[in-house]
Amino acid sequence: MSTQINRSWQMSGFGLSRLSQVEGKVPEPGPHDLLVRTKAVSLNYKDKMIVDGVLIPDLAFPFVPTSDAVGEVVAVGSAVSRFQVGQRVLGQVIADWPDGDAPPVLHKHTLGSSLSGMLSDHVIFGEDAAVLAPQSLGDIEAATLPIAALTAWFAMAEATRPVPGQTILIQGTGGVSLFALQFATAFGLRAVVASSSDEKLERARKLGAWQGINYRTQPAWDEAARVLTNGLGVNHVLEMVGGENARRSLNALAADGRLSIIGVLGAMELTFPIMPFMRNRITVQGLSVGHRRAFERMNQAIEALAIKPVIDKVFGFDEVPQALQHLEKGPFGKIVITTT
Repeated sequence: MSTQINRSWQMSGFGLSRLSQVEGKVPEPGPHDLLVRTKAVSLNYKDKMIVDGVLIPDLAFPFVPTSDAVGEVVAVGSAVSRFQVGQRVLGQVIADWPDGDAPPVLHKHTLGSSLSGMLSDHVIFGEDAAVLAPQSLGDIEAATLPIAALTAWFAMAEATRPVPGQTILIQGTGGVSLFALQFATAFGLRAVVASSSDEKLERARKLGAWQGINYRTQPAWDEAARVLTNGLGVNHVLEMVGGENARRSLNALAADGRLSIIGVLGAMELTFPIMPFMRNRITVQGLSVGHRRAFERMNQAIEALAIKPVIDKVFGFDEVPQALQHLEKGPFGKIVITTT
């Protein structure tokens, strides 16, 4: 591949039929930028929602989607001091959130939505919006971290503090959910996983799940969770679905429990009664990935705890449409696209 040609997958409109591979010039880094040759890109469900026109209906075209990638720094701007050529880096998805409080307007500078995405041979990262990739992970594994891992980490280790022995209910077995399960195991939490597949629940148990609930055979999974906890309820629920599902999440919670709103797989709104929040002193938190300092702390923990991301399937760069279609099948773990 010529270093003067930059392959990208570009949207000219909404829908997979409007996503095509194009060739352009390799971008030039500004004074505070890194030019990164991508090695692997991981998909999140939001990427398919963007391609389908569900998440950002006023998106401007042409547009390169996806937000998670690992790559090698091949050039640096004249004012860059944090990184050197040859280092392996990951992009901070919310590029203007280095630490502390979130920016006043969140997602104004976000990779793969308000900023161009990662499905290119070469991409630009601001030096303040990049972190070193963990040395313990290969490219395919490291590419999964920016959204899925950091969202789970932020919900469980930054927005609150894990208390060993407490119970967390994790919905599903996608990327965020399996990182949450691995973190829960490492933190000494009792993880209850809810899935529609007994086979996936068995795989979750092998990753450290304390209990599993098949919500297809047990539609009242909230009551099942209460039974598992001797009627007390769980301490923390990771809400991945939205809509009416949130009512069951609320009912599954113990007094002083926490509800982390993470996903919108089922609906873009939440529905639940007010009184249980007041009576049981429930804390609700909305999660939007996390800041760069949390990303760095998480990467240190991943190395110290020897956590390995769960990969469902790997696709080649020419197979991006197939990879996006595979998201609909409910993968166990992450889907990754290699660019080399």
